[in-house]
Amino acid sequence: MPNERLYQATLNKWGEDAQYDQAVEECAELITALKHFRRGKVDQQAVIDEIADVTLMLGQLTWMFGTELVEASVQKKLKKLSRLLESPDQQQEEPEDG
Repeated sequence: MPNERLYQATLNKWGEDAQYDQAVEECAELITALKHFRRGKVDQQAVIDEIADVTLMLGQLTWMFGTELVEASVQKKLKKLSRLLESPDQQQEEPEDG
């Protein structure tokens, strides 16, 4: 992973708990930006900037919890989503666990 050194440096400087808290904060900021975007209070760039922040934190968390484990879970959920999309009975329902 190309960012492994950067991720390790963040853990060395701020610790795991701070990174968990930062991830929560960035997700909350994205939620807020999306709500404001829908109401016309912020532009698309504000949302993009928050997506970038969350993406960086997801990279950090993925590395912290194990890239292979996270990727395996992503693949499992993609298969479930694919099945939901193919099923005529499920077309109007959203996946329960994303």
